[in-house]
Amino acid sequence: MTEYLLVDGYNILHSWPVLKEMTMKDLDHARARLLHIMADYQAVSGVKVVVVFDAHLVKKGTGSRGVVNGVEVIYTAEGETADMVIEKFAGQVGEGDRMTVATSDWAQQRIVFGKGAVRLSARELEEEVKAHRKQNQPYLETPGARRDLGGRLDDKVREFLERMRRQK
Repeated sequence: MTEYLLVDGYNILHSWPVLKEMTMKDLDHARARLLHIMADYQAVSGVKVVVVFDAHLVKKGTGSRGVVNGVEVIYTAEGETADMVIEKFAGQVGEGDRMTVATSDWAQQRIVFGKGAVRLSARELEEEVKAHRKQNQPYLETPGARRDLGGRLDDKVREFLERMRRQK
């Protein structure tokens, strides 16, 4: 069973206060920040994250798909909305797989409900991301700690490895 999280990229960018403020200054930076956050979330949750950005107003836009830090990123083609891509993706989910769609677009939420997906509002996704980050905080680096492997090893193990290294 695979668990998917489809994220309506611009909907989330314009809903989370920190990202909304960023979009006013530098949209590319805000998109990159959202992808970084989603990559972290994917890593700690085990959920396959797909972020969809609207590019339907881009003249002659052919759309694109790629992977950024392990997160699948889709830019729609001219005339194709993120909602259309999300609906299509939700309809193709395999039996036994779980699909969650993150958007605060009420019409989109109703459509994905009909396709068997679960919805998550932008606020709920933000809270879930914060909860995962807080839950996994002990595994993140401690302020002032060494970042290399030696900084995370027990003193006895480090001494043993040092003795082995010197014997060669």
